[in-house]
Amino acid sequence: MHPNAEILQQLFSGLNQHDHEAMAACYQQNATFTDIAFQLQGKKQIQAMWHMICEPEGRPADIRAMFHIIHADDHAGWVNLIDEYTFGPRRNRVTNVIDSHFCFAGGLIVSQNDFCDSRSWAAMAIGGFSGFLAGEFRFLRSRKAAGLLREFTRTHPQYLP
Repeated sequence: MHPNAEILQQLFSGLNQHDHEAMAACYQQNATFTDIAFQLQGKKQIQAMWHMICEPEGRPADIRAMFHIIHADDHAGWVNLIDEYTFGPRRNRVTNVIDSHFCFAGGLIVSQNDFCDSRSWAAMAIGGFSGFLAGEFRFLRSRKAAGLLREFTRTHPQYLP
């Protein structure tokens, strides 16, 4: 197995174990992360997001990742991923199919870009007209995600800049 495939294995195994510290160890200090809601810069922000996902609202996470490493070499990686979890106060069940693309340098992740169907995700996670709007407009998803992460970092000051 290529060493960068081992990093990807550690990342997603860490997610299944709800171990944000193991996950954060996979990223360089100046790493970036983007998906349908987040656009994060730096290992500290990325770890805060994973910590929030691994310990939502003070309760144990129920997120499970099924993943298949498609490719990993010295510079790039690609993972097919299915995350299953409950979302929000109504505890809606979500099955999110993701293509996750990585760039590596020095044996660590320098960028992660996750792609999924935002409309499908919003319909499952939020539902109704609000879900329709969230599926259509990235700024709505980003605003909500940024607010949740800001609130989380207030109660976890180790992530404050």
